[in-house]
Amino acid sequence: MIEFDGLPELVDPVLIAAFEGWNDAGDSASGAIGHLCEFWDAKPLADLDSEEYYDYQVNRPHIATDESGVRQLSWPSTRLYVARIPLAPRDVILVQGIEPNMKWQQFVREILGLAAELDVSMVVTLGALLSDTPHTRPVPVTGTSTDIKVGAQLGLEPSSYEGPTGIVGVLQEACMRFGIPAVSLWAAVPHYVSQPPCPKATLALLRRVEDLLDMSVPIGDLVEESRAWEIGVDELAAEDDEVGEYVKQLEEARDTVDLPEASGEAIAREFERYLRRRGVEER
Repeated sequence: MIEFDGLPELVDPVLIAAFEGWNDAGDSASGAIGHLCEFWDAKPLADLDSEEYYDYQVNRPHIATDESGVRQLSWPSTRLYVARIPLAPRDVILVQGIEPNMKWQQFVREILGLAAELDVSMVVTLGALLSDTPHTRPVPVTGTSTDIKVGAQLGLEPSSYEGPTGIVGVLQEACMRFGIPAVSLWAAVPHYVSQPPCPKATLALLRRVEDLLDMSVPIGDLVEESRAWEIGVDELAAEDDEVGEYVKQLEEARDTVDLPEASGEAIAREFERYLRRRGVEER
């Protein structure tokens, strides 16, 4: 077990995790964690031993030259960071890594052991999957919870998915067994434009994280990047009649459903976001 010497006592910490690989269409979920690490100036906290969990022939180490001309080797890993946001009601532990190749149960036990040592009150996992959704519409984000009370408070349903799962699903199930409240947020990425990055899906996940934590989450340039991404996909669709027609069919199918983004509840959420950000700016 990793011990955290000299770490100040954390305030109602929440752990947010995402993993590159099967759970991460368009690098949307891992992109959200990277964004939060940068904008919240998160500090390194711990590394899980890569020798235990990664097959280096599958996830190979990278070698590069740094600014001073020194050759550096970086190994695949899962890292924990701590973000202590000024005037925020809680601290945040961020977990950024790659889906492990082996020893998944030990991997999950180690993460939850660290969470227990840090007195984490809730675990939030982020994921993204490929879906029949048009790039021109708001990115759907599905939320589920393993905890009945948390689910009721946040209006989330238990997951009904059955089938193969990734490390996010294994981590969620372990949280349930160990009695740790857990929420999973999944963004739907258009399958016809799956290559990363997908800033629109990353932005959608961050907005749901903001709602979940009830605290301002920095957006940075993601709104502009999302617009540029959408324009780029528009141009690609315009060049291919079949793709363009397919997008129209997806739009029609989506528009026949009552969009939650147009509901009174969603409008209220947007207003709450505005108030949170205004409050942070005025401090």
